[in-house]
Amino acid sequence: MRLNAIDTYSTYLFHQGTNYNSYRLFGAHRTVRGRKACVRFAVWAPHARKVSVVGDFNHWDPEADPMERADENGIWAAYIPGLAEGAIYKYCITTACGEQILKADPYGFQAELRPHTASVVNALSYKWRDAKWQKSRAQYNSYDSPMLIYEVHAGSWKQHEDGSFYTYRELADELVPYLQEMHYTHVEFMPLCEYPFDGSWGYQATGYFAATSRYGTPQDLMYLVDQCHRGGIGVLLDWVPGHYCKDAHGLRFFDGGPLYESGNPRLSENKDWDTLNFDYGRPEVRSFLISSALFWLEEFHLDGLRIDAVANMLYLDYGKKDGEWQQNKYGGRENLEAVGFLRQLNTAIFAAKPQALMVAEESTTWPLVSHSVDEGGLGFNYKWNMGWMNDTLEYMKQDFPYRSYHHNKLTFSLTYAYSENFILPLSHDEVVHGKASLIGRMPGDT
Repeated sequence: MRLNAIDTYSTYLFHQGTNYNSYRLFGAHRTVRGRKACVRFAVWAPHARKVSVVGDFNHWDPEADPMERADENGIWAAYIPGLAEGAIYKYCITTACGEQILKADPYGFQAELRPHTASVVNALSYKWRDAKWQKSRAQYNSYDSPMLIYEVHAGSWKQHEDGSFYTYRELADELVPYLQEMHYTHVEFMPLCEYPFDGSWGYQATGYFAATSRYGTPQDLMYLVDQCHRGGIGVLLDWVPGHYCKDAHGLRFFDGGPLYESGNPRLSENKDWDTLNFDYGRPEVRSFLISSALFWLEEFHLDGLRIDAVANMLYLDYGKKDGEWQQNKYGGRENLEAVGFLRQLNTAIFAAKPQALMVAEESTTWPLVSHSVDEGGLGFNYKWNMGWMNDTLEYMKQDFPYRSYHHNKLTFSLTYAYSENFILPLSHDEVVHGKASLIGRMPGDT
């Protein structure tokens, strides 16, 4: 991976919201300084009095490795010699009120296995063997090609007899042959960004640049993607840029106050999931999120992203009661900053990766989701058809003598079928919490 210097141009782009490779600027990177091998650390903490790097290498001493300001807008940096791959670290941030807090690296490439929460130095070195796939993708047109996507939760697709998870490498050995046998063209993994709580399935993340350590190392995930590609299977990832968890080691109050979230609780609080919404009006947050999206496509060779809960991003009143949300400047409920962010995200992705699949899980009738930004759309190239899904499942549960009265459930989606580039989904959301499988919804004995 090419390491970006901490120069005025890179930091300028970051503060403008247009540094789409900011993971090369921030985080922990192995480099050479003064002919000595070292690791360069960089973090954005504009409200901090001081910041230091602490870890197993300095006995977690906040005074051992202090960071220095690299610019006037809150970027801190330090060079520490002699650190080996796998070193454990956090940032010790002294807030404006003098409190010391420990934070994992927002740009960390690896995290400790939960319940531990530190970041891990990892250079992401891996020798890819999917050149044939990458070459074929240059000619790929998803609109003219069949697409059959298999959704997978890596922690429950298969487990060992003792209940332990399959590793990324073990998944590769068994999942790829299954996908081929069933003639799937793509696999879509539920979120693999690091997250603290197993029960969230990854939808409440902390590490937007770290593959979860539950199933192995980042290189193990690279191997899984590599094997999928060598087997002719495209790989998508559920990615959650709408909200993040409140765990103390994560992004919440990162430098002692609101940073990645808005300072207005009516904007930041996510009532449905007890999480925090990102502040898309802050340029540095846009740089962070768009860099995360491109990171997974570039460094992990993913073929696309499925953006979770887009409606939560688009509507200021999503999941909230009267008095719990704030109108936009025109008095409406549309999140104008989120609209701008999604358009900027998709524009950046397709400029760098023209063949990428950008899929929106958008559950309302927001117009032009899968139309280009030039047409006034959000810029995705696909949208999940939630209406078709709900109507089809409602039809399937009808007893057979009465189905003829409900054929409109099957035909109604044709009236709007060409308004978007739709993918027809039957996802995990429709079978969990006792909702039953497709066949389980049907009348009669199963």
